[in-house]
Amino acid sequence: MEKKQSIIDQFKGQARLPRLAAPRRYDLHLKLDLVACSFTGVVRVGLAVAEATKFLVLNALELAIGDVCFADSADQKKVRPCDVVMDDEDEILVLAFDEALGCGEGVLTVEFSGMLNAHLKGLYKCAYVDGGEKKYMAATQFEAVDARRCFPCWDEPALKAAFQITLDVPLELTALSNMPILKEKLNGDIKTVYFEESPMMSTYLVAVVVGSFDSVEETTADGIRVRVYCPPGKSDNGKFALHVAVKALELYTRYFSVPYPLPKLDMVAVPEFAGGAMENYGLIIYRENDMLHDELQSTAAKKQRITVVAMHEVAHQWFGNLVTMEWWTHLWLNEGFATWVSYMATDNLFPEWKVWTQFLQYTASGLHMDSLEKSHPIEVEIIHARAVLEIFDAISYEKGSAVIQMLQSYLGDAIFQKSLSSYMKRYAWKNAKTEDLWSVLTEESGVEVTNLMETWTKQKGYPLISVNLNGHILAFEQSQFLLSGLAGEGLWIVPITLCLGSYERQKKFLLKTRCGEIDISDLFNSPSDCLGLSEENDPEKFKEHFWIKINIYQSGFYRVKYEDKLATQLIKAIESNYVSAPDKFGILDDTHALCQAGKQSLSSLLTLMGVYRKDIDYTVVSNLIEVCYNIVKVYYDAFPDSVDYLRQYFINILRPSAELGWESVSGEPHLNVLLRGEISMALASFGDEKTHEDAIRRFKSLLMDRNTPLLSADTKRAAYIAVMRKTTVASRNYFESLLSIYREADTVQEKERILRHLAASPDPDIVMEVLNFLASDEVRDQDIIYGFRGISLEGREAAWKWLKDHWDFILNKYGTGLLFTNFLTDIIALFSSNEKADEVEAFFANRTTLAFAMNLKQSIEQVRIKARWVQNIKQEESLPELIKQLAIKG
Repeated sequence: MEKKQSIIDQFKGQARLPRLAAPRRYDLHLKLDLVACSFTGVVRVGLAVAEATKFLVLNALELAIGDVCFADSADQKKVRPCDVVMDDEDEILVLAFDEALGCGEGVLTVEFSGMLNAHLKGLYKCAYVDGGEKKYMAATQFEAVDARRCFPCWDEPALKAAFQITLDVPLELTALSNMPILKEKLNGDIKTVYFEESPMMSTYLVAVVVGSFDSVEETTADGIRVRVYCPPGKSDNGKFALHVAVKALELYTRYFSVPYPLPKLDMVAVPEFAGGAMENYGLIIYRENDMLHDELQSTAAKKQRITVVAMHEVAHQWFGNLVTMEWWTHLWLNEGFATWVSYMATDNLFPEWKVWTQFLQYTASGLHMDSLEKSHPIEVEIIHARAVLEIFDAISYEKGSAVIQMLQSYLGDAIFQKSLSSYMKRYAWKNAKTEDLWSVLTEESGVEVTNLMETWTKQKGYPLISVNLNGHILAFEQSQFLLSGLAGEGLWIVPITLCLGSYERQKKFLLKTRCGEIDISDLFNSPSDCLGLSEENDPEKFKEHFWIKINIYQSGFYRVKYEDKLATQLIKAIESNYVSAPDKFGILDDTHALCQAGKQSLSSLLTLMGVYRKDIDYTVVSNLIEVCYNIVKVYYDAFPDSVDYLRQYFINILRPSAELGWESVSGEPHLNVLLRGEISMALASFGDEKTHEDAIRRFKSLLMDRNTPLLSADTKRAAYIAVMRKTTVASRNYFESLLSIYREADTVQEKERILRHLAASPDPDIVMEVLNFLASDEVRDQDIIYGFRGISLEGREAAWKWLKDHWDFILNKYGTGLLFTNFLTDIIALFSSNEKADEVEAFFANRTTLAFAMNLKQSIEQVRIKARWVQNIKQEESLPELIKQLAIKG
């Protein structure tokens, strides 16, 4: 035992494996037993031993290791290790040999076995019901560091190798992997499936799926076979995702000027999956809700999400799979770029959706997270591989994609596209760092991109740009924006864009210092003005239309604070509809954030919101609704006695948009359908009586006829909110009816809709009952996250008590993977007091692990930020009377 410990000790605590040997090729044979939910396997790894060594160190976790031997390629001499030592903490397998292995080529053979786990990571089991019988299938989720749960390997993105995969599976099931099937051999009720050898790829992209499926397929113009695998009988629901994937392959081949390198692309929907989807090379795996499209049951919002998710995952076949980040520090190269390009591709396919305006909704969560003191840089040092799970967050995705858009806007479309094409060709089949991309962009554009972008990727946070006008001189000052209200020390090179009076009068420059000035006198009398305005020719008309907007179309990842006069003029411009939808979004979003940080009053924010009363742009109104929700959450704790007046004021603001009604109109715009769903849910949430009356009447019709024309897929959620807001222990008929609909539903879309609002009841006892239901066998593990997002304010104490009482059960059932974060962020973030933050800290004092330490700190910080906002609101003593007057005014 002492000897084994000394062997392990010399390799413990290292972020990465020692470079004693590197894999070149894996020959992996897995035998799956779906009845026992177990597997056995053997892996033969072609190695390049870098130097004479008595040790080989690789990754393995939760595997039983059998026979191990190493064969030198030069003399075919086989040697077995004298010690085989596993370390679960560092997730490594150390093989010690009596004699040093020589420098050169060799083959390491390892036999192993394991269990199909229930935590949706590694090689795991998926439960499904077939003919009333519960059965299991198998799927993989290896990103970020869980290939090691399936087979011993060098589980790091930089250690690419070719893979030859063979599977032994039940005869009647479909077996899928990254490459096409080479051949099959039958042996009774078992078949052995041999797959073609893959090109060089990272371990986290290896994939296997074994189960029962129907499929649909198409072939691209380049001869790539694209197949979509669906649950039996649901193949029609895969046709939309198939259409999107084919279009995506064709579009990205043109955009990157690099063809898709594999002979096939499969997409498969599995019953249980921790994330939305995973971009495994040639075999993209989805949760069913994010791939299957039902013409009757899917909402417009779901159709859009399916499109963006498919575009994102197909983009990864280039950005991530062909060119892979060198280490998890550069995860954002995968996720930020795949996100940005997915919006570009979606806009190309469906321009009428205006997804670039909607992109602002997406990146707003990046702005929010990055204004926390517990945020992190885009490029974050990963000390322990397990900690990488925490950076699959709004910084890597939302902020990452936003700074890419900012750079693209600054450099221009043509140069940016040419640079990405060069980058792809230079690093194909290799690994790259962020600096490698900046180097290519610098070469192609002539702009010193590295200095500009490192201020955005190597430090956390972003700037608040304060703007003042003195004559024709605009003065700028940047300071790090923090929701805590404290002053940060960050300094950025900021691409500033601005317009004056119209979008024809524009200027841009780089703000490289803390303070800066720019003369805009040329804009005051610009000849290129579609309005024909000029300070000299018509001073009064110019004054009437005078306004300045910084950060045109919200293309920059920063916030803006205007001096009072400029802010007043902007409000007038919004009222006169001179300002674009993206800029209306940005002005409201920035004001909301400034209010949260204590830099503006809630009164001023509420006044601004009133200006948006008649807006009909989907993204603008959607953001308005989000701000309404957030204000109610804190006002509830500041002035609980007048919160109903606040809700009524918000109902008054949103009511004009409710003219869309409940029924869809044939041929109406996609964005109208989205807006109808958002507005109806908001009015139901705020307790609008007319909405509740209509909702309950329509819900009763649904109980009589599941296909009632009175409730479309897009308005069902509003009805479910309304009936749950009426549900208490004493009046639970609607709750029981909704549970019955859930149990009868044969589509994942309907089940998701119901789960999202079951916890909306104002009765804490009902909320507790719902949480127990969510954790029961009636709800798939992956779907519990939907229920958390709808917990009512009245039910938050019950939810917190439930989390504490069930902590051990939660860890055992759900593990600490991708799903787990929601247990923290969705429940803890409901609170707005320092006392609750202290209580949360005390509970987790001896329960925190590397897998969620940062997420926990961020959640607690957000509680404290809201607590501070509550105190600021309480200091506005006249606020309740103002809100009462606004509500009565109508």
